[in-house]
This record gives sequence, C-alpha cells and structure tokens, in this order.
Amino acid sequence: MSKPLLNTSFVLATIILLIGCVAPAGPVVVTPNPNQTAQPTPLTPVTLGLGYIPSVQFAPFYVARDKGFFAGQGLDVQFQHGIETDFFKLVGVNQMQFAVGSGEQVILGRSQGLPLTYVLAWYNQFPVVVMSLAERGLDSPQALEGQRIGIPGMFGASLVAWKALVYAAGVDESQVKLESIGFTQAAAVSEGRVDAALDYVVNGPVQLRLAGRDVNVISVSDYIDLPSNGLITNEQTIAENPELVQRVINATMAGIHYTLANPDEAFAISLRAVPEAGGDNEAANRAIFDASLALWQVDDAALGRSDPAAWQGASEFMRLMGLIDSDVPSADIFTNEFVDAAPAP
Repeated sequence: MSKPLLNTSFVLATIILLIGCVAPAGPVVVTPNPNQTAQPTPLTPVTLGLGYIPSVQFAPFYVARDKGFFAGQGLDVQFQHGIETDFFKLVGVNQMQFAVGSGEQVILGRSQGLPLTYVLAWYNQFPVVVMSLAERGLDSPQALEGQRIGIPGMFGASLVAWKALVYAAGVDESQVKLESIGFTQAAAVSEGRVDAALDYVVNGPVQLRLAGRDVNVISVSDYIDLPSNGLITNEQTIAENPELVQRVINATMAGIHYTLANPDEAFAISLRAVPEAGGDNEAANRAIFDASLALWQVDDAALGRSDPAAWQGASEFMRLMGLIDSDVPSADIFTNEFVDAAPAP
C-alpha cells in the first residue's frame, strides 16, 4: 500500500483568534444547499493474500469484488499474490490481516508461535492427490512403493499430504523415491520423468485428461480428514477489530454462494479478472473451474464451518510424523463464531 512559503498554522490560529474577538450579532442560520450531495463513506482498505498467481480457482473472491459484496460491507479489497508461507508470516505479525491458505499450514504456523486463526472453511476436502498415468497401474497407496514420486518441494501442502498418506495408508516411505520437481507435475508425469506426482486435483489431473491421457488419482482425503483451504487472520485482528473480520467473512461467503449458484457468470467474471485464462486457454481453465466447484459445494448450513475433530486429528498426525514438536490444541487454531454470525444467503 516543498516547504510552504509561510506558516499556515500560525495564520489560521490568528484568524480564529480575531474571529473569536468579535461578538456575534445573533444566531447563525445555516441554509442547506440543495445542490450539495452527501459525501460517500470511505471504504476500509483490506489486502487479501491469495495464491501464487491469479487463477480462476479464486473465482468466489473475484465474484465478491465484481458483484459489490466487498463494497457492500464497506471494504476496498485488494488481492495480492505470492507464496502461502510468506503470507502466513505476514499475517502472523499483523503486517497483513487476511490470507487464503491451507489448514495444515495454520497448524505449522501455530507450532512455531505465529498467532494465526482459521476463520472460514472454503474447501470441503483436502485437494492434494497423487496422480499417475493409468497405464502404470498405480491405483493404491501401496502401489507407490518402489516408484519415483514427484513433489513441488519439501514444503507446503504437498509435503503434508504425502506424510498424511504415508501415515494413514501405511505406505513404506523408505521404498519410495521422493523427487523435487517444482511446479511441473503434469509435464513430469506425462514425459515419464517421474512415475507419479503430488498435485491439486484441479490442476495436474485436469491438464493430463485434457491432453487425452487416462489418469489414476489417489486422493489423500480418502484416507485421512485434514482441514483444507480457508480464510486466515490473526488473534490481534480478531481481538481489536472483530467487526472487520465479520465483514470480510460476510462478503466472502456471499461470493462463494453466488459462484455456486451462477457458475457460468462466475467464470465470466473470473476471465475478466484473469484475462490470460481466456482465449486459447479458456477451455482448460473452464475445466479447472468446473473441477474446483466440487471442492466448494456443501450444504448451506455447513458452508464455512470447521470440524473440530479434523483439526485435532491433523494436529496429532503432524506430531506423530515429526512435522510439529507437540500437539496444537484445536481450540487455539480455528473459530466458527464469525461464520455462525454471517447472514443467511
């Protein structure tokens, strides 16, 4: 997010003093000017950290801005793109008040002393999968033993997803060669540089299928329930400005509802927000968008709410797998109070 030629403060003070020495002749009547319009209330500026790059996967936020849901809550929201872990550090020290990110990263942040709080659940299931070409026959976690598995890097949701699959499905991790391949999962799998790769279900698998390849997908969420993508803020913002948190959540939930109810319009709004997703790329991005809708759909009563058991289970798994040093109490990680107070759609 030249010196004045004379001391204006002194001049103003002198004028006020002189006026104060003159006795008023009588009551002053101010006549309203019918041509004068009321000044609009200024919007509250808010920076919201989204993912690494603009994408149709952030459609509900583009919709909330385009349809005036943020403005209707008195907010001027600006989106900032970058690395999730960087955003969480900024939110933790209150240099940024809101970011979108994955639940297990909140647990990691909390274990490191960052006062992060997850205030709205967006995805209904953990979206990371292990994908491979169907011809390889890797259709179960145990089939991954003896294979080369690509991962963007030894960090973030992909690493936690891999450890969760090892933990929940009993994979012998010593029999797997985990290789850092950056964000090239679809190409690496297609070209045979790795046998399988960890990726979001709406990314690599969609790209491979659009290229005419048959794909096997092993969903981590089939083996363990992990809290997934949602809206994160910090304890200071909740304590000092709960009204701001409520307004951000109200608008975000309205954006999710509208996107699910009006997917074609929401996709068109997303293309205006992310022009590079259109043209020759439109068909691929529409497939990504359609796959994303399934991750956001829940009953209205459940939208935005967190399951305490999922948070507690995730904390226990992460401690047992050495990702954190001690359990992080679920009561410290999330709250449903703002979602419960949001107006009905």
